[in-house]
Amino acid sequence: MMGNKEIALNRWRLVLGKYADDTLPLPDEAYVEIDEALDFLYERERDEERGGSLSPSQLTVPVWISKVRELFPKEAVEVMEKHALEKYELTALLEDKETLQKLEPNMNLLRSILQFKHHMKQDVLQTAKRIVAAVAEELRRTLEQEIKPVLSGRPDRNRPSRVQMMRNFDFKKTVRKNLKHFDQETGTLRIEKPYFYAATRHQTPWRIILAVDESGSMLDAVIHSAVMAGIFASLPALRTDLFIFDTDIVDLTDRIQDPVETLLSVQLGGGTYIAGALRYASQKLEAPQQTIVVLVTDLYEGGSYAEMYREARRMVESGAKLIVLTSLDPEAQPFYDKQAAQKMAALGAHVAALTPGRLAQWIAEIIS
Repeated sequence: MMGNKEIALNRWRLVLGKYADDTLPLPDEAYVEIDEALDFLYERERDEERGGSLSPSQLTVPVWISKVRELFPKEAVEVMEKHALEKYELTALLEDKETLQKLEPNMNLLRSILQFKHHMKQDVLQTAKRIVAAVAEELRRTLEQEIKPVLSGRPDRNRPSRVQMMRNFDFKKTVRKNLKHFDQETGTLRIEKPYFYAATRHQTPWRIILAVDESGSMLDAVIHSAVMAGIFASLPALRTDLFIFDTDIVDLTDRIQDPVETLLSVQLGGGTYIAGALRYASQKLEAPQQTIVVLVTDLYEGGSYAEMYREARRMVESGAKLIVLTSLDPEAQPFYDKQAAQKMAALGAHVAALTPGRLAQWIAEIIS
């Protein structure tokens, strides 16, 4: 049985790779297998010339996938798959049907499928579609719990709710239910549990127009926008449009209920023509006072900034609400043109980096 010192040395040997064999030999075959699996992927850091089989044991991509699932915990497997796809562009992971079937459906894999789908043959693409559907459905269930209760309408004072929004706060019930926590000495009431009203549906439907920049840096925002659009479309209070843009525009409104077809329509990369997207959205305005245009972009305009500002001003002056989202994912970590964001805000647009749940709250505040 190995002591702590031997375990630590073996781990350092695995970190250093095969070039440390002379000074730190591996103790047994189990460690050799781990070393070969790591070497298959991370030897790329040395920029060595490689062919179809990339280690002394002649590992191939399908065999490597099976090996890492046997040898490493799930968390480590996900990290290694992410590195293989994103850092080392090991697109062979996505070019073989059997290999793709072995990969864990998750957001990292979905991103990679969208980035490399043009490499896929038809039978591989069918497998990829099932993965896209599984990940999109999981994301939909998660977002729906945040979004639907928030956007369902005004407070219904006859029904309680678990959704905690200040505008739905039930003051009387909260005080009544927490009276047992009243401290007579200090004269203070400690709120152990707040209570909130549920919501009813809005009577007047609003129109939401989602305009999503499909440049490569906006990939997470594209994924969340596509799924959110389907949720919005299922709400009676909202009429929803969706289109993606680079220098061209692809209107996906007729596919809004099918996130798989929506996501596979995305062509990442290319230029960015935000002014054209704003002009296209303006053509959809039938009742501007009841319309919210959500522009999802990093605001790096490939065309004329002056033209972009002009189109934004026209939209705001029409009475439509313009929301500019520089990020739309759970982390809301934006990368955007800050000068353009300040100018758009000065023109009357709401500019922010939001999580999907916070966007839903913002929309709810506008339509209520």
